Amino acid sequence: MDIRLMTIDDYEEVYQIWTATSGMGLRSLDDSKDGIAKFLLRNPTTNFVSVLNGEIIGVILCGNDGRRGYIYHTVVKPTYRGRGIGKALLEAVYYALDQIGITRAGLMVLDTNELGKSFWQAQGWEQRVDLNYYSKAIDPNNVK
Repeated sequence: MDIRLMTIDDYEEVYQIWTATSGMGLRSLDDSKDGIAKFLLRNPTTNFVSVLNGEIIGVILCGNDGRRGYIYHTVVKPTYRGRGIGKALLEAVYYALDQIGITRAGLMVLDTNELGKSFWQAQGWEQRVDLNYYSKAIDPNNVK
């Protein structure tokens, strides 16, 4: 298995993985090919795919605001879970963030995503219960 930077050419294969995985919280505009192209352009060194025999089997997106990293849409195909692929993708992100001087990261997991919550807790992430997260669609077309 190889881990490499994600490119927009990976989009169709990655999007298939996302849509086949419950709890991803995809949005119509943000997660469209154009939306992901903008994200990759803004964050060229912090998004990765894992590839085995030419097939993408895992993905992790990560951006930053200059102070903090933010992780999105992390998934490994079900038949490849439990092999350390998610952890390896996360280690690639940690290294990439360190290289650009980002020392802390955050992420959100839907409350119904038990598998995701278990994964992040197993990786040493702490759940924040002392804050509320608010969201607003600026463009009303950006729907689930």
